Amino acid sequence: MDYLTTLWANPLLRQAISLALTLGAVGVFVRVLRRLAGRHVRDADARYRARKAVGAGGYVVAGLVLVAALSGRMGGLSVAPGAGSAGVAFALQEVIASFAGWVALSFGGFYAIGDRIQLGGIMGDVIDIGMLRTTLMECGGWVKGDLYNGRIVRVANSYVFKEPVFNYSGDFPFLWDELTVPIRYGSDYELARSLLCEIVTEQTAASVHDAKETWATMVRKFRIEDAKLEPMVTVVANDNWVEYTVRYVVPYRARRLAKDALFRSILSGVSATAGKVSFASATFELVAAPKLEMRLDHVPP
Repeated sequence: MDYLTTLWANPLLRQAISLALTLGAVGVFVRVLRRLAGRHVRDADARYRARKAVGAGGYVVAGLVLVAALSGRMGGLSVAPGAGSAGVAFALQEVIASFAGWVALSFGGFYAIGDRIQLGGIMGDVIDIGMLRTTLMECGGWVKGDLYNGRIVRVANSYVFKEPVFNYSGDFPFLWDELTVPIRYGSDYELARSLLCEIVTEQTAASVHDAKETWATMVRKFRIEDAKLEPMVTVVANDNWVEYTVRYVVPYRARRLAKDALFRSILSGVSATAGKVSFASATFELVAAPKLEMRLDHVPP
C-alpha cells in the first residue's frame, strides 16, 4: 500500500494517467457522436460529412489536450534537440507529406468524394479522404471497361505532389470516346457514313445537351476553347478496309453502356442495308491466282 501511495505521489504518473483518461473520454465521445450521425442523418452525403467533421473535431481536441499537457514540460527545455528533430522529420517525411496532401485536398479542389480519379497509377471512385490516405473503389484492372473490380485501394495523399491527378468527373463529368467500324471496299460509302451519323446522333442526344450546358460553365471558368460536342464521323482508307471512326461525348460512368448501345444499333442498321454496306474482316481473299502447271516426269526404275 505504501508503494502505491509513493507511486501515486509522482506528479508525472498522475499527469500521464490524467492525460490517458482525458484522451479516452474524447475517443468515446467521438465514437458516440459518429454513431448518432450514422443513425439519424438520412442523406448519405450529409452523413459522411458529419462523421468526418466529428472525427476531425476529435483530432483537434486531442491535439489541444496533448499540447496543454506537454507545454509545461517542454517549457523547461532551453535548447531544442536539433539533430533529434531532424531525424524524426526524416523518418516521418511520408506521413508529413501525406498530411500536407490532405490539407491541399481540403482546400485545393483536386478531387472530392464521389469523383472518379486516377492517383498513383490506380483508377477508381473516391469513397473516403482521410488525413493520410485516399480510399478508392478500383475500376479496370482485369475487368474490361470502366467498371468496379471489387478491390478497395488506399493511396497515400502525398501522391498529389508526386504524380499527375487525373480527374474524370471534376468540372466536366463527360468524356470523349471513339469506336471504329471497318467497312468493306465496294460498299456504299456515303450510305455508311450517313447511317453512322444518324445512329450516333440519336443515341447521344441527351448526353450532348447536358454536356453543352456544363461546357458553357467550363468556358467561363477556364481559358479553354469552345469545343465541338456534337458527334463526328471521320473516314480513312487503309490496305484492308475503309475505317470509319465515330467520336462522341458520353457521361464518364456510361462509356461501356454507350458503346454497347451504339454497336447494337450499328449491327442492326448495317443488316438493314441489304448488302449495300457490309463489314470488313481480317480474312485473306485470293483474287488472282496464277496459272498452275504440273509436269510429271517418268523416272525409270
